[in-house]
Amino acid sequence: MDNPNKQTLGSLVVAALLFIGVIFLYNWPSSLSSELVLSQKTPRCHQPNLTNVEAYGDSLDSALAKASMGNKTVIIAIVNKAYADQDVKGDTTMLDLFLSSFWLGEGTKSLIDHLLIVAVDRTAYDRCQFLRLNCYKLETDGVDFEGEKLYMSQDFIKMMWRRTLFLLQVLKRGYNFVFTDTDIMWLRNPFIRLSKNETEDLQISTDMYFGDPWSEKHLINTGFYLVRSNNKTISLFEEWYGKKDNSTGKKEQDVLLDLIRSGIIGRLGLKVRFLDTLYFSGFCQDSKDFRAVTTVHANCCRSITAKVADLKVVIRDWKQFKRLEANSTMNFQWTKHDWCRQSWGPPK
Repeated sequence: MDNPNKQTLGSLVVAALLFIGVIFLYNWPSSLSSELVLSQKTPRCHQPNLTNVEAYGDSLDSALAKASMGNKTVIIAIVNKAYADQDVKGDTTMLDLFLSSFWLGEGTKSLIDHLLIVAVDRTAYDRCQFLRLNCYKLETDGVDFEGEKLYMSQDFIKMMWRRTLFLLQVLKRGYNFVFTDTDIMWLRNPFIRLSKNETEDLQISTDMYFGDPWSEKHLINTGFYLVRSNNKTISLFEEWYGKKDNSTGKKEQDVLLDLIRSGIIGRLGLKVRFLDTLYFSGFCQDSKDFRAVTTVHANCCRSITAKVADLKVVIRDWKQFKRLEANSTMNFQWTKHDWCRQSWGPPK
C-alpha cells in the first residue's frame, strides 16, 4: 500500500514544476520566438547575411575541382558565340567539331570528363550547359567577345590577352592544365605522347618543328600546350602578361616568342619541350604519319568558315584511315587545306 505522505509530496513537486513553466513561458522574449520560427522555416542558403562565396564557395575553384584529374590536371578550352553557335548557312560549329573528335579519336572519349569549357559570353555558356559539359562563365568586364575575331584584329588580340590572364589564375590555384584551342582535333590521347617527367615545366606545340625538342628556335603555337603549376611557370605567365600594354600590334603568342628568344627560359630556370608536329600537327606543317598523329590544329588559317570547312575534311580523312587501316598498306596523306589557304586571299 502506498504511503500517503509520499503521494502528497509528489503532488506538490508536480504543481511547483507546472507553476515555474507557466512563469517561464510568460516571460519568454518574443524576438527569440520569432528567430526560432524563422530558423525552422528559412533554408540556410537563403539567410540574408551570407555572401555568395560563403554559401557556394569560389565558382572557379569548384569548376576546376570538378573537371580535374587525380593529379590536379585539367583540359581547358575557351569558347565564344562564334565558335559555339551555328551560322545561318552553317550545318555545324567549331565546338561541335572539336567535341566530335573526342568521340572519334583513340582513347579520347573519357577525356571529356576532364575538359573545362570557359565561355566568354552568354550564348557560349548556354550552349555548354545544354551539352552537359563542365562549364565556367568568364567575366570580361563589359568587353564584347561574342562575334568572330579575325586573326590579328584588335579584338582578337584583346581576347588572347584575356585568355592569358585567366590561365595565370588557374596556375595560381595550383592546377596543371592542357590548354587547347577548339580548332584542334583530338585524334588520339595526347597524354600518351606528352612527357610525364614532372621536371618539364612547359610542353608547347609548334607551327614548324626543326628536330630538336629543346631548341628555342622553334616557331611556337600557344593553341596547345601543357603547363605545370609551380613558381617558375607562374613567374613566366606574370612576366608574359605584364608585357601586354607594351606590345602594340602583337598577339600574346608573338610576345611569348620574344621572351623565349630573349632568354627567359634560362633566366627562370624553366625546362621547356617543343612538341614534334609528327604527333602534334597543324595546317602549317602536316604530320607525315597517320599512325602517329595525335592532334591536328587548323593553324595558318584566318577565318572560322575556312577552319570549319577544312577540319570537316580532316575528320573525313581520319574516318577513311580508320576504316581501311587494319588491312591497308597505303601511305595515307591529308587532303590539302584549300579553304584555309584561300582564307588569306589570292596569292600576290
